Amino acid sequence: MLPKAALKRSRALRRRETITAYLFLLPSLFFFLAFVIVPMGIALVTSFFNHTMESFEFVGLANYKELFSDPVFLRSLKNTALIVLVAVPTVTAFSLWVASAIYELAAGLRSFFRIIFYLPVVTGTVAVTVVWKWMFNQYYGFFNYGLKSLGLIEKNISWLGDERYAIWCIILILFTTSIGQPIVLYVAALGNVDKSLIEAAEVDGANRRQVFWKIKWPSIMPTTLYILVITTINSFQCFALIQLLTSGGPNNSTSTVMYYIYYQVFRLYRYGYANAMGIILAIIIALFSALQFKLTKSGKAA
Repeated sequence: MLPKAALKRSRALRRRETITAYLFLLPSLFFFLAFVIVPMGIALVTSFFNHTMESFEFVGLANYKELFSDPVFLRSLKNTALIVLVAVPTVTAFSLWVASAIYELAAGLRSFFRIIFYLPVVTGTVAVTVVWKWMFNQYYGFFNYGLKSLGLIEKNISWLGDERYAIWCIILILFTTSIGQPIVLYVAALGNVDKSLIEAAEVDGANRRQVFWKIKWPSIMPTTLYILVITTINSFQCFALIQLLTSGGPNNSTSTVMYYIYYQVFRLYRYGYANAMGIILAIIIALFSALQFKLTKSGKAA
């Protein structure tokens, strides 16, 4: 055992290091409390009120009851679910496939392709949206011109003005702007896989598919979980593309929960009702994230 004096010095040192660590964390902790926790508390409280520019009246669960009888909210929830269910698995699978191909290249080519795929992430959303809006233009857009040149269509299609196509155009743009970060993360994760395990498996006669599923896949599972969570959150919070391209139209076919929250707050000034939607959205995101944690954990255990 340590002498009493040494034990006392050890405790003092540990206490001093703990205090120093919390002092370094204090600025971030302050901003987290001030701009995340406190607004969340305010949103939860005001969701039980009829909070508008003119009134602040307690209504209990009335806002939540109204939500599930509001056809626009239900349509927005359906659109949001479609975006998440299509974008999350496709972004994850495509990013892993591309990252696996990039990782096999020489270092220079690997860096080049990482830059190319990451460009949409660091490019401004407005700039990216302007380019896509031109490509989808009904009269002089790239897609109509290309498809007509190939003889696949006879007349121009209003991609963003037709309910049949608008939501899929949004999903396509979201897909292209979401794959950059996962690809970079997967390339880094593949580089951290224990090469001795791969070499041992190859010596034992394992083929590329077996090496991937038995060695690489379990090793990159934490990265996959992170990508699933951030892609899910980004898909649920899809707003800027819709605001800039369609404003929720046509006929609310591209309206999402985030856009409808914006509409209720900044157009109708129904803060309490919008906060109720925000609480429901937060609960759904938390449930999805918890499910992903459970599934990836069970997959890793298997």
